[in-house]
Amino acid sequence: MLSQFKTFISRGNVIDLAVAVVIGAAFGRIVTSLTDDIIMPVIGRIFGGLDFSSYYLRLGPVPAGYTGSLSDYAALKKAGAPLLGYGQFVTVAVNFLLVAFVIFLIVRAVNRAMPKPPEQPAVPVEPIDVILLREIRDELRARGSSAV
Repeated sequence: MLSQFKTFISRGNVIDLAVAVVIGAAFGRIVTSLTDDIIMPVIGRIFGGLDFSSYYLRLGPVPAGYTGSLSDYAALKKAGAPLLGYGQFVTVAVNFLLVAFVIFLIVRAVNRAMPKPPEQPAVPVEPIDVILLREIRDELRARGSSAV
């Protein structure tokens, strides 16, 4: 079993996949920072200083021992209040769209940078009867020249 695992893990595909996951996770953190720290504040500023991450609907009562602000999403969430955080969803959706768009741009650039294989002209396929007639002709010529 250990040798099978060693064979499995040493395959190129598994190692390539592991590298891709690590790079993807790091790339995801970069895009998350871009979204949270640069893009969403600009969007919030355009829409009047809104902070999307703190948009929520309270779905139930605040826990009895809670003494913080009723408008602090993070504190209410930490206290265990039932919340529907749609602002956080908007932030994550924008984050996803940015990641998808950047990956699209990378794939597009790589496809343009890769050399295109030369197109080979299509070889016309001759009908089988023509091929057979040519073989018969060649055989008759070979017999005729050997008889002489």
